[in-house]
Amino acid sequence: MELLNSLETYILAAALSIYIAWGWFGVAALLTFENATGIIPSEIILGLAGWMLISEQQLPPSMIFLGGLFASIGSVLGASIAYWVARLGGRPLVNKFAKWMRIDQKHITHSEKQFQRWGTGLVLVGRLMPGIRTLISIPAGLARMPYSTFLIATFIGAYIWCILLIGAGYLLGNEWTLVSVYLKQILPYLFVGGTFALMLYFVFKQKTLKPILIPIQVDEGQD
Repeated sequence: MELLNSLETYILAAALSIYIAWGWFGVAALLTFENATGIIPSEIILGLAGWMLISEQQLPPSMIFLGGLFASIGSVLGASIAYWVARLGGRPLVNKFAKWMRIDQKHITHSEKQFQRWGTGLVLVGRLMPGIRTLISIPAGLARMPYSTFLIATFIGAYIWCILLIGAGYLLGNEWTLVSVYLKQILPYLFVGGTFALMLYFVFKQKTLKPILIPIQVDEGQD
């Protein structure tokens, strides 16, 4: 616990320096690293950005949506790195990457099974589910999901996630560190909501894939 606290303190200090120097480009850079590795908690990056770059600057709330754009672009870049590592390197490179990043192989296997079940829907909804959001790029790459589809689904999911956490940091102001506390409280609801959204997506997909039967009329008068 002590090590975790010291790590978060170090991340916070580094993020402060980066934001002072680079502003929203710094947010995008940190989100690129976070989505490629899963190391930095996104609630720290985005909650701090909402407070420091919007609330403290006394900027209008509409900046949340612009800041979310910068953050989601960084998220897509980081997720794309993980996607292409998995797609080009296959499972052997993923295993080496996971070992280097100290990612439990069970989490990757679980994500892979869920992806095989839900497909594109999990890439979209999974970006809103902590514990899955940074791992879902790997099974998408292993399955060679079309990159254009992956890109669109990742951007939409990441944008929603980013504006929610930036907005929370903005609303909480000096108490922005409570973002992680509230996030843990609503985590069960996120999983329930995400599962429900995936079920709706699955039902919709099944209906749209049903073949349309067109009756063929036979003219009995023809030889």
